[in-house]
Amino acid sequence: MNQKTHGVVLGLAAFAAWGLLPAYWKQLQAVNPFEILCHRIIWSCVFLFCIIAFKHRAKEITAIAKHPSTMKGLVLSGLIIGFNWFIYIWAVNSDRVVETSLGYYMNPMFNVALGFVLLGERFSRLQWVAVLFAAAGVSYSLIAYGTLPLFAIALAVSFGLYGFSRKKINAAPIPGLFIETLVLLLPAFGYVLYQYLEAGSPFLRDPGITLWCIGSGVVTSLPLLWFAAAAKRLNLSTIGILQYLAPSIAFVLGVFVYKEPFTRHSLVTFSFIWVGVLLYIRESLLSSRR
Repeated sequence: MNQKTHGVVLGLAAFAAWGLLPAYWKQLQAVNPFEILCHRIIWSCVFLFCIIAFKHRAKEITAIAKHPSTMKGLVLSGLIIGFNWFIYIWAVNSDRVVETSLGYYMNPMFNVALGFVLLGERFSRLQWVAVLFAAAGVSYSLIAYGTLPLFAIALAVSFGLYGFSRKKINAAPIPGLFIETLVLLLPAFGYVLYQYLEAGSPFLRDPGITLWCIGSGVVTSLPLLWFAAAAKRLNLSTIGILQYLAPSIAFVLGVFVYKEPFTRHSLVTFSFIWVGVLLYIRESLLSSRR
């Protein structure tokens, strides 16, 4: 298998795993979303520690710890990704899987807008049109329902801000994510302990739920490893196209597996977003050729 094919396989594995995550969190509906988030932090930290120890990469952690500015950046990015994880789990277990897919369809176009506002990057004509279509989709949702798709917006914005913050931090994905989860480990452990002792959490009382909780670290970290490996082998335009696999799988799960409502108004909103996505993909391909 050549490097590019290997990269595509790893990228497909990563985005497919992220797309299937709603099915995983559905197994933990007996656990409150904040406790699930805490388990995700704890077991991700444990899983990443094992990988770092196995690969003898502890020196990378100590090197990062010597730079206060890098540590501060990872504390901030850790808080942002923790918020993103919480919103995602909350949305899935509130039967809003379709809305989570909308958020991740919107995310690349939010990234373009973020680059324009914060980094002074210039829009191409197609990028402008793609962003306008995404904005039209959100505006239509507001007009049709009288409310904004808040889960979708929160996911798009938080993941965009996380990507922006990590772009500014000189840390590899695995050590960086380990420090991000390590920062949140103590409060997460304290909350899980409280839930077990005082609130009657099913963790350690129900063997099935216990295993699902522990496994949350693997399903959080493993796709990241696949993604990091794919990113080394593929150009950004290919990664940009592959990323739409995740919200597409989530969309199919929400509509056809979990039977979430998908009305005419939903179709109009998604149609605007999908047109924006197609324009974004076209721009990525053109940029790659240039």
